[in-house]
Amino acid sequence: MSESNIWFYQPAAGYQQGTDLIGYKVEATDGAIGKISKHSEEVGASYLVVDTGVWIFGKHVLLPAGTIKLIDNTEETVYVDRTKDQIKDAPEFDEMKHTGNPSYLEQFARYYRQPHM
Repeated sequence: MSESNIWFYQPAAGYQQGTDLIGYKVEATDGAIGKISKHSEEVGASYLVVDTGVWIFGKHVLLPAGTIKLIDNTEETVYVDRTKDQIKDAPEFDEMKHTGNPSYLEQFARYYRQPHM
C-alpha cells in the first residue's frame, strides 16, 4: 500500500460516498473484531472506528480507509486486510485527542504503513 492512499477507500472495496457504515461488522483476515461505531469520509483522512467490545476489553481502534478490502452492504460487513493481532496492537483511538488535532492521525498512519509479519 502506498503512503498516499492509506486514508482513501480503495476503488475495489466498493465504498459509495454517503453510505452509513455505523453498526456494520468488521472482519479481519482471521476473524471478527467488532462493529463500526464511527466513520469518516473526509477526503484524505477517511477511516473507521471499531468498537471491539469484549474482544479486547472495549477498546476502540481506528482503521484507515486504505485497510478496507471489501464492503458487503448486503451482509453489513466490512473486511479489512489486517489480522486480529495487528489490529489489537494498533494505537487506541481516543476521541478527545482526535478532536481538533489533525496530527493525531499520523500515529495511525505510521503504524498501518509499517510492514507487518
